[in-house]
Amino acid sequence: MVMTLEGVILAIIVATLAAIVYSMRFLVLLERRLLKIDYNIERIALKIAQEEQRIEREESVIEKRLGMKKRR
Repeated sequence: MVMTLEGVILAIIVATLAAIVYSMRFLVLLERRLLKIDYNIERIALKIAQEEQRIEREESVIEKRLGMKKRR
């Protein structure tokens, strides 16, 4: 089977398009993974902020009971 120049060029174009489609698929999957990571980091940060507020409230109650002045 002999390929003409047009056949070779067409094969190269098709292969290039297939590589581009595969790369785009990979990028989409990678973006989804990064979005999940970002979402989890945001959830963790919110939990930490809530915990800090709870600790500060408890600290304030303890300081009032001990008759201490505010440290700020």
